[in-house]
Amino acid sequence: MHLMSKSKKKTSDNTIAQNKRARFDYHILDTYEAGISLSGWEVKALRAGRAQLTDSYVFMKNGEAFLLNAQITPLETVSTHFVTEPTRSRKLLLNKRELAKLNEAVSQKGQTCVCLALYWKSHLVKASIGIAAGKKQHDKRDTEKARDWERQKARIVRANVKQ
Repeated sequence: MHLMSKSKKKTSDNTIAQNKRARFDYHILDTYEAGISLSGWEVKALRAGRAQLTDSYVFMKNGEAFLLNAQITPLETVSTHFVTEPTRSRKLLLNKRELAKLNEAVSQKGQTCVCLALYWKSHLVKASIGIAAGKKQHDKRDTEKARDWERQKARIVRANVKQ
C-alpha cells in the first residue's frame, strides 16, 4: 500500500502588510525587493500579523537604506523579556547597485522612497519598496473616479449575470 505524504498547502497570499496609502498618494516609478534586518520578537509579531506601514518611508543615510515609522507591535509574551520599540528604524538589505539607484532617485527633487508591502518569501521577510513621485490633488481625484467607475462596472455586470 502506497502512503501519500501530507504536503503543506502553499498560501497564494504571503503578504504581511500593505501600504495602500502610498499608491494613492504617489506615482510609483520603480520597485525593488529588499530584505529587512529584524530581531526575533519582530519576526514573531509579523507571523501574528502585527505590522502597519501607513506612515512608513525609506531614509538614506551614509549610503544605506533604513525603514522608518513601520510599526511592528510586540506580542504580550515577548514584551516582558525585551525592551521593545515598535517604530524603531530597521536596516534594509540591498546590493550596492540598488542602493546607488535609490540614492540617486531620492536626491532628485520631487521623488521619495516608500515601503509598499511586507511579505514572506519562504522563511524570510521581504519589503517591496518603491521610488515614488507625489501626486497632485487632481491626480488623486482621477484615481478615485477610476476606482468608483470600476466598482460600478462590477455591480452592473453582477446585476446582468443574475438576470
